[in-house]
Amino acid sequence: MTEPIPSAAEYIDQAAAVVGLPIPPEYHHGVVENFERIQIVAQLVMDFPLPEDTEIAPVFEL
Repeated sequence: MTEPIPSAAEYIDQAAAVVGLPIPPEYHHGVVENFERIQIVAQLVMDFPLPEDTEIAPVFEL
């Protein structure tokens, strides 16, 4: 059985506790909102299909 996925606020609270990062209460809502926006953008990247034969570049160059 898999564990339920935490909400953005729960994840932020847990991650902040793990790394010892205090988030003042007055900023918590803004942090959650920005994290939710990041999740939307990340999902677009994660949903992009890649062929199975795609090779990872050994060196990234601009």
